[in-house]
Amino acid sequence: MILLISGITILSPVFSFAQNINIPREEKMKMHHEIPGSKYLPNPYNNERTSPAMKYKSSTIFTTQVNVNASGQNIVGDAANEPNIAVDPLNHNNIVIGWRQFDNVNSDFRQAGWSYSSDAGQTWTFPGVIDPGIFRSDPVLDYDSSGNFYYNSLTYDGVNYLCKVYKSTNGGAIWDTGADAHGGDKQWMTIDRTSGVGSGNIYAFWTSYYSSCPPGFFTRSTDGGSSFEDCTEINGDPYWGTMAVGNDGELYISGSASYNGIVISTSTNAQIPGSTISWNFPVEVDMDGYITADSPINPAGLLGQANIDVDHSNGPGRGNVYVLASIARISNSDPGDVMFAKSTDGGLTWGYPIKINDDPGVTNTQWLATMSVAPNGRIDVAWLDTRDAPPGSDLSALYYSYSNDQGDTWSVNEKLSDSFDPHVGYPQQQKMGDYIDMISDSIGAHLAWANTLNGEEDVYYSRIIPPITGIENIHGKDNYYSVSCYPNPFRTQTMIRYQIPDDNFVKLGIYNVYGQEITTLVNKKQAAGIYNLTFSADMLTAGYYFCRLTAGMHTETTQLVMIK
Repeated sequence: MILLISGITILSPVFSFAQNINIPREEKMKMHHEIPGSKYLPNPYNNERTSPAMKYKSSTIFTTQVNVNASGQNIVGDAANEPNIAVDPLNHNNIVIGWRQFDNVNSDFRQAGWSYSSDAGQTWTFPGVIDPGIFRSDPVLDYDSSGNFYYNSLTYDGVNYLCKVYKSTNGGAIWDTGADAHGGDKQWMTIDRTSGVGSGNIYAFWTSYYSSCPPGFFTRSTDGGSSFEDCTEINGDPYWGTMAVGNDGELYISGSASYNGIVISTSTNAQIPGSTISWNFPVEVDMDGYITADSPINPAGLLGQANIDVDHSNGPGRGNVYVLASIARISNSDPGDVMFAKSTDGGLTWGYPIKINDDPGVTNTQWLATMSVAPNGRIDVAWLDTRDAPPGSDLSALYYSYSNDQGDTWSVNEKLSDSFDPHVGYPQQQKMGDYIDMISDSIGAHLAWANTLNGEEDVYYSRIIPPITGIENIHGKDNYYSVSCYPNPFRTQTMIRYQIPDDNFVKLGIYNVYGQEITTLVNKKQAAGIYNLTFSADMLTAGYYFCRLTAGMHTETTQLVMIK
């Protein structure tokens, strides 16, 4: 079911200014930064004390812990948070998640932890840390169009914040020694995966106040991460934000604005190797509030970072730019709402902000919101939410919503986890990190997030499958693409019916909840028409599956339920 989520009411300037705290940029950026505190402590039980790792599966989500030992068990006495994820575009079975690893909760000394999966997230290998014994924080992962993984990690040498970018060419199993990438606190990284002149470029920016190379706080690699250029400045001075590359290789950077809202900085020539990078005039996006730090629910961290993404589909939203963040509201003093805004002209102008969380009242906190856009244009959003907690409690659960119409309407919010206490298991640092991370494909979303369902801070992978996937085509003859099955649920056989409005190359396949293809039913060019075929599932176990129709650039998916 899709519900219309109304935009906010724009209040009078008098009321808005009365509620606006207008913290100067320098003071706001000083509110939060990474710095070593305690000395390194090994695991108090020598990694030998374990407990069962949490796993959960339903028709919508599969969740499993990733910071586990070789037997798949939880390691007692450590902590992991602030995860980031990368998925191989050539083989979705290969997934890597990086995080801040605390070997002992009695110390805030963290390192660059990671785990990798070669079976679409069903099982995970946690080798340890990339740079043993070295303080590292703010993990950010990405991938190039060839399937190589990159891991950007921050360290502090007592004077400067410095970053290295590590590269893996074998699915995240082994990393190289890393390339110096300048850096500063709250760095972010993105990679150009277009086919243009900037293909393979790596971009990184960070908070200018804590830069290792002032006044610059942006760098670029045009040689696949072997080296990074000298630092340069960014118009608008964004911080606490993320980046995205558009369809034509343009670079978008989002971040907290000087006072409130989110600022968007754009460069169209950063993609050109050797260019002197120029930036368009920065645009501030009204989000009816601001990104905040040190809120009671995440005392030493952020409410969340600014997220930005671009629609790369060939649908009606192609080229749209979206921003999203957990926002402390101005108009109603809500401590945290998931707010979304859209630009249809390349970030020049922006629509009114929309609240995505559909809980009543203004007392609940929605925090660490993350967003990604699928190749078919679906927008996925996930966040942590206190709406189910008793009064005065910060108990939080994972929530999810999606949009199939470029963010105009959103699905009813769905709770995808049990509630947990975010204050349990602090590793001598009172936060669960500053962000979680998500990557979408046409079937669903890959989410890396942290929770305390095991009684300590751990990192989890979730595969989220929306009840309805694909874009609803409403223009011209596109609405005649369809796929359905009957009976459903079924025991051994079901009839699959699909329709295409014109001659096209057709692929029809069956997928499991992890997004893995089980069997291909059709893979050939077909004439326009309606087709029926019988699918026999004798070799499958009972559970949820998906039938996906791809015809040219069009994709339709329907859910199958097999019972015994």
